[in-house]
Amino acid sequence: MNSGPAPGCNRCRDIAALDFSFSMAFQPIYDFAAADVWGWEALVRGVNGEGAFSVLSKVTDENRYAFDQQCRIRAIELAHSLGMPGRLSINFLPNAVYEPKACIRATVEAAARVGFPLERLQFEITEVEEVRADGHLRRIVDEYRAMGMGTAVDDFGAGYAGLNLLIRLQPDVLKLDMDLIRNIDKDRVRRIIVAHMVSLARELPCTLIAEGVETLEEARCLLDLGITLHQGYLYARPAFEAIPRPDPAVLAELAGG
Repeated sequence: MNSGPAPGCNRCRDIAALDFSFSMAFQPIYDFAAADVWGWEALVRGVNGEGAFSVLSKVTDENRYAFDQQCRIRAIELAHSLGMPGRLSINFLPNAVYEPKACIRATVEAAARVGFPLERLQFEITEVEEVRADGHLRRIVDEYRAMGMGTAVDDFGAGYAGLNLLIRLQPDVLKLDMDLIRNIDKDRVRRIIVAHMVSLARELPCTLIAEGVETLEEARCLLDLGITLHQGYLYARPAFEAIPRPDPAVLAELAGG
């Protein structure tokens, strides 16, 4: 595999190699409209299933590029080996992308090597508050979209992941931050905000995913508001190097309601 930089981008030549190992867990995103799993999010874990912090605490400015590249490749290879049938959602660090076309090449090559279709890849933008280069994120989104891959803004509604970012990027998917979801069934203000987000997403258009769903009451409220894509502990916890299915008892309970 030719891993050299594309013309006009030589920065990866000077990037520190990764001196630690890691693996992935996967968590399902369930689609109530289709009555099936919409996709799975890849979440970094230690090689023995340790939590994400055990890995992320080792990421520095020097090894950020190598880590971001290896996360993508590891997630794709593992998803393929497990026979993942739906979308694969991968978090990425915008500041680890110097030149979009060059930095995505290893990802595209990994997908081609194992036969994972690019249209089943979605990249979740994280740590947007650290991105300072004007237009950098939009160039990334445009390049990924041109290749047939989807983009999502993670934790929408928290920190810098707000309306200004939505205007600048126009992503395919917005993942509503869990703070908006928590106790939404008991909180009128949260319900009003999320209801307006549903209307906004319909007009743009883009897809909404509610993340961090933990109770049946939250799930029912979200369904009443028109959000049919759910992710959270209520359905399944992340499974280390495995593809979990949502709890059938929970789905039956919600379907019955």
